[in-house]
Order: sequence, then C-alpha cells, then structure tokens
Amino acid sequence: QVQLAESGGGLVQAGGSLRLSCAASGSIFSISTMGWYRQAPGKQRELVAVIYSSGRIVSADSVKGRFTIVRNNAKNMVDLQMNSLKPEDTAVYYCYVESRATRWSNDITYWGQGTQVTVSS
Repeated sequence: QVQLAESGGGLVQAGGSLRLSCAASGSIFSISTMGWYRQAPGKQRELVAVIYSSGRIVSADSVKGRFTIVRNNAKNMVDLQMNSLKPEDTAVYYCYVESRATRWSNDITYWGQGTQVTVSS
C-alpha cells in the first residue's frame, strides 16, 4: 500500500503562483510515473503534467510555459510549480503515482486525495 500526501493548494489571485507537493510513502520499490491531474466542476479529470522514470515529461498545452513539474526520486516526491495562474486553472488537483512494491510486482496506480486550487480574478 502506498500513501500520497499532497500539500500546497489554496487561494491565489490571477497571475500569482502556487507550488503543489506530493510525497509517496509505504511499500515502494520503484516509481515509474508520477505527476498531477486536475478536475474542475462539471469537467472530466485531465492530465496536467506527468514525468516518467526516463525523465520524459508530458504536460497539457494549457499549462506549458506556466507550470513546471519537478521529480525528486530520492524522496519519492513530485512538485508542481504553478506560475501565472489563471481562473481557468481552478480545480481539484490530484497527485498520480504508478509504482511497484517489489522488483517482481506489477505497477499499481495510486491517486492522492486531491487539493483545491482556486484562482480568483
């Protein structure tokens, strides 16, 4: 079992910045993929940014140039630095982790509880 601890959400004015942090703990041999998704009211959950074990990053076009994903493998953490925030960034942000407990296990997907990000006009 893996637990994901999210922090950094809150209320910020348009143009401001927030940094989200997610720390994975528990039975972890390795993490393959980790990152962030978000879900706004009335919309489906969407990918914000993820980073693979290779270091490759995939991010939504809407956040490119504004958001930066940072992975710390030694600490099993992933941060999302969000700059130039817009009201349309308002959503619940969920940490996403794919990991395995042993070398011989299958990868399992874990989701954080979600942290609210609200951007005011």
